[in-house]
Amino acid sequence: MARPLSVFTLAMINVAAVSSVRNWPTIAEYGFSSIFFLALAAFVFFIPVSMVAAELATGWPKMGGVFAWVKEAFGHRTGFLAVWLLWLENVIYYPALVSFISGTLAYIINPELAEHPLYTLTFVIVVFWLTTLANLFGMKTSGWISTFGVIGGTIIPGSLIIFLAGLWIWDDRPLQIALNWNALIPDMSSPNQLVLFSGVLTALCGIEMSAVHANDVQNPQKNYPRAILLSAILILGLYMLGVLAVAIVVPQSEISLVSGSIQAFALFVDSYGLHWLTPLIALFLICGALGTLSTWIAGPSRGLLGAAQSGDLPPYFRKLNRNGMPVTLLIVQAVIVSIYSLVFLIMPSVSSAYWFLNAMLAQLYLIMYILMFAAAIKLRYKHPNVHRSYQIPGGKLGMWMVAGTGIIGAAATFFIGFFPPTQIQTGNQLFYIAALLLSILLSCLTPSIILRFKKDSWTHSSNHT
Repeated sequence: MARPLSVFTLAMINVAAVSSVRNWPTIAEYGFSSIFFLALAAFVFFIPVSMVAAELATGWPKMGGVFAWVKEAFGHRTGFLAVWLLWLENVIYYPALVSFISGTLAYIINPELAEHPLYTLTFVIVVFWLTTLANLFGMKTSGWISTFGVIGGTIIPGSLIIFLAGLWIWDDRPLQIALNWNALIPDMSSPNQLVLFSGVLTALCGIEMSAVHANDVQNPQKNYPRAILLSAILILGLYMLGVLAVAIVVPQSEISLVSGSIQAFALFVDSYGLHWLTPLIALFLICGALGTLSTWIAGPSRGLLGAAQSGDLPPYFRKLNRNGMPVTLLIVQAVIVSIYSLVFLIMPSVSSAYWFLNAMLAQLYLIMYILMFAAAIKLRYKHPNVHRSYQIPGGKLGMWMVAGTGIIGAAATFFIGFFPPTQIQTGNQLFYIAALLLSILLSCLTPSIILRFKKDSWTHSSNHT
């Protein structure tokens, strides 16, 4: 049997799953008040997701994550919707991630390219297709790639940016934000001012994936909450310091969502005469993001493969190549990513396109989380006697309080997510809201359309696969 994980080890897994330098510029748009929003997101979202996912993962440890939890609570159709949303939001995530790579690379070649739509579109499509083709040969070294991605793409450059920011403040250099109480409490009078909060929540998504390790902790009821508390301190600490590092040196109106991290770093090192460090750190960020892309590119497709193998998709979607990779799903995924990438030509700027993609994936992710929270409440009543190694304290009332807080937080953020942020120029407001709403409706209706045309032969074929 495998050794139980320590509290610290599980916390590190959570940090690796959630923390990312890529998200710093988006949150930095809030300036000093980003600290307030990060703390709020932890209370209404991060901690509830952690606790609920741990209970579900230890109660149903071998059944396939969110798909199985929602299916067990509400039936097959709703479970398929949950796994579909999880796959689709990852598909939308890919163009945003690759555009971060293109923006970072642009800072080495020509910083003006970072906001050039055609350059970004071409880069995203070419890199994603090349990475998809590479994944068709299998990923035997994915563990090494993931580790390198975390160390090279987050820890090293992130620590250096935070160190330089501290040195910047120590030297009493000019700051682009005010560090006082009035600046800490944000303007909450308008949804347009609050909409970036969905970007804050998106930055904290993914903790449910590590909940599968809750059973591997000795005495989960006692030690898992400790690991979550340590994770929250480390993740929020990294985000707060990193976000402030970007905000204090880059004027809010000039923050590029796709290259804000390297933008801040370049300003730091240029002021200290260390110009040669910029290409090196850019390379670290690029390699780290490529590692993340390569490691994750097949993951969501494998999740959807489970639905295909159960007969929810036509038989050709179950096709595996000799390396065990779902070739049809990967190709379809690359085609959809290419289509979504056209948003870089439609929106007024690369940053606004980047925000639109993040807003859409956040909305889909929040719907999935609402289903997960609701499933946790339902399963307390439907299967009260199923053993859960970790169980949210306080009985059914405790579950209602934790999952209910998560539902309220996710639903409120979903609502304000339709409003374009005042900090980013997104063009015509009506067009923005209509495009976002239409995309979400089509995304949510697609699983029902697929199941509406489902044939008996799909299920029969799956039984012989």
